Amino acid sequence: MVDTPIRNSKCNAEKCVPQAKYLNIIISYLACGTHFSALHFEFLMGVSTISNIVLETCEVIWDILQPIEMSEPTTNDWLDIASAYFEKIQFPNTVGAVDGKHIRLECPKNSESLYYNYKKFFSLILMAICDSNYCFRIINVGSYGKESDCNVFKMSPFGEKLYSDKVNFPPERCLPGDDQGVPQPFILVAAEAFALNKKLFRPFPGRTLNDERRIFNYRLSRARQYIECSFGILSKKWRIFQTSMLVEPNFAVKITKACCVLHNFVRRRDGFNFEDSLSCGMDSVTERRGVGNAQTNAKDVREYF
Repeated sequence: MVDTPIRNSKCNAEKCVPQAKYLNIIISYLACGTHFSALHFEFLMGVSTISNIVLETCEVIWDILQPIEMSEPTTNDWLDIASAYFEKIQFPNTVGAVDGKHIRLECPKNSESLYYNYKKFFSLILMAICDSNYCFRIINVGSYGKESDCNVFKMSPFGEKLYSDKVNFPPERCLPGDDQGVPQPFILVAAEAFALNKKLFRPFPGRTLNDERRIFNYRLSRARQYIECSFGILSKKWRIFQTSMLVEPNFAVKITKACCVLHNFVRRRDGFNFEDSLSCGMDSVTERRGVGNAQTNAKDVREYF
């Protein structure tokens, strides 16, 4: 990258900052989980100047990389994702795993209990759908920490399309080994906290399940662990998520979006096979109480699977 000076219009001092220094600052901040005051001594720049640089650079990273690394999947993209899921974990017609992650914050001013979550800290929620390569395909950032994952997903733009049956999933097709059976929809897999839908599966509830349902829950858990691992990779590589962000919620949203798109950029280029470090057995499958009552047709689709 050319070391071209760029004028930072938000800085108080009329100084030119080289592009390379912008990147050094933003990578140090995101990857090390440090604070602006620590970067102030490292780069010999004002705290407010560093804050503005981080904010501007996160916006630019998202604007440039999002159309390349996190564009909304097309119907053919969903088919490719489903094929990869079936090849790796033998769960058919699966186009992604969905879950939420709490992004830790210091208590925002005048927020009362809006950002205070059930884990007893302040946060905003990152709701994400990932593929079998641990890349985020759809994200929604910024909901209050007190909200439940189910409500956050339902109120997100993608969730509204999913529950109103307007999402661009591929047409229904028969399950493998059931060529003469009833065509089934393509689905997302989720935890017990989400509402069951004919296009979003959660495990069967209860502890006294028959073998078929236990095996179904096991397979679904194997598929669902991809989103858990994606969040783990994200927070390990970008250590800003391992501490409380000392910024306003809107600033934290931009930081989170930049990290997610950088996560995809790195995942598609580092060549690391994360499956080699995983193991999952039937003993790891647990059943917990879900939320609400699902529609009958959704229960029928899950039963058919």
